[in-house]
Amino acid sequence: GCVLVVSVIEQLAQWHNSTVKAAVERLCNYIPGKYQVMCHMLCCIAREMNADVVCHSLKLCKQDPGQPLCHLYPPPKVHHLCELMHPSFFFIFLPLQESFMGFSSICTFPLLANLCEKIKYVIRNKLPFEDFDGDKFSTFPTLRGYHWRGRDCNDKNTTVYPGRRPDNWDAKSDSNCNGIWGVDPKDGIPYEEKFCKGAGSRGVVLLGDSAGAHFHIPPEWMTVAEMSAKSFANLPMAFSDELDWPQFSEITGFLNSTIGGWTDSLYLRLRKRNRCNHRDLQNISQNVYFHINIAAYLSFSLARNQLLDNPAIVIYATIGNDVCNGNRDTLAHMTTPKEMLSNVMQALRYLDSRLPNGSHVILTGLVDGRFLWDNLHDRYHPLGQLNKDVTYSQIYSFLDCLQVSPCSGWLTPNETLRNLTSERALQLSNVLKEIARSEKFTNFDIFYMDFPLRQTAEEWRKMGGEPWQLIEPVDGFHPSQIAAALGTSITWQKALHEWPQVLGKENPFNDQIEAIFKDQGGH
Repeated sequence: GCVLVVSVIEQLAQWHNSTVKAAVERLCNYIPGKYQVMCHMLCCIAREMNADVVCHSLKLCKQDPGQPLCHLYPPPKVHHLCELMHPSFFFIFLPLQESFMGFSSICTFPLLANLCEKIKYVIRNKLPFEDFDGDKFSTFPTLRGYHWRGRDCNDKNTTVYPGRRPDNWDAKSDSNCNGIWGVDPKDGIPYEEKFCKGAGSRGVVLLGDSAGAHFHIPPEWMTVAEMSAKSFANLPMAFSDELDWPQFSEITGFLNSTIGGWTDSLYLRLRKRNRCNHRDLQNISQNVYFHINIAAYLSFSLARNQLLDNPAIVIYATIGNDVCNGNRDTLAHMTTPKEMLSNVMQALRYLDSRLPNGSHVILTGLVDGRFLWDNLHDRYHPLGQLNKDVTYSQIYSFLDCLQVSPCSGWLTPNETLRNLTSERALQLSNVLKEIARSEKFTNFDIFYMDFPLRQTAEEWRKMGGEPWQLIEPVDGFHPSQIAAALGTSITWQKALHEWPQVLGKENPFNDQIEAIFKDQGGH
């Protein structure tokens, strides 16, 4: 974190031909007001020092005994390091060090301790921070609110939430938050009964990792040539959504993308197919750098009542975390086929106890992550575009040295290790494929599909794009907004032709529903 921040400040000074102090002030003016608390402490960086030197000198980066010296830029000359050991240097940089350390220990303050614990609980269990009635749905967008789940339309009534079957056909109020309620004055029939009865309403639930949550760090945060106050306008929202953008994601996206590309999602297509599905979505995904046992947190996170709610389409898509970790001995920390079978079956048995009858589960295979190195390693990272000095290969090596690589097995120059990682990913995908072929459940049928990376890349080439554009530019690891939108189209076409029962039938009353909404000034 220190290396990234200091790099941006130094490049801002270079781009605007200013002092570092002026660059800090410029950056502070870009950042929204309440996030400027630490910003003005960054006051004493010298132009000739690279970011590694500054951060090691502050002890924010360190070299443990027996470990290599981690650096993003070429190591400085010896005499430069000696100068930095002078006591006056540490005195000058003390405010910067204290600002970083103070930020990391903010939760030790008594007034903030409870708040921090609640935020940790929310993130750990994938539940809304603001949920007054405890039904796992919220009227607040971020902190696991309606960016992640359908928006609650009454946060004071635990029996009102997206995805439930209508209460008395919603003649008096909207119990399922799909916006369809009341009685048609022409014939006395409730609108929900008239338009949604027998329509096969269903929701969509994603059980995923950081790719499903749609992790994204805006490249304009690190590209000084594009940097302005507008670049950081979305910073508060991004932080309170854990740097995820589920509202634009492949499975549960519902808003027009503001991060490039366009939004196309399974939820939007289901909603278009049947307007009664409005707001019935849940994105239960998690940013982690190790394999996740979804069954372990599913019981806290899933909001589905087997007796009261509509069926759901559940997408099980942990496309990389079972083989991705930042450990030096990365192969030893990957999920084994035996563990994969146990974890997935545990999750599926829990789903069978909670999902309404008539639901569907789709298991998605793991991605072949060799695509990342092959298409990015010799390209310049956003941090390296100004001076042509930082490639993705250098970023990957830096993160691997720090043992925080999102995937040591794929983000490496070691071709043998990349191949072994893909071999394990294929083994785990075959476990999922066999489960879908052989296992039967009471309340849902189950299907398998490969992660459509190859088809996505082919489709993008036909549109005139290049493969590297399908990868997030800052982390060099996750699928980009373009990849998410194209993946939706491919998944939908497969389901339409091979599993039409999963998607349900087209609602013939969609146009009438929309017309009534417009007449009533609804949304």
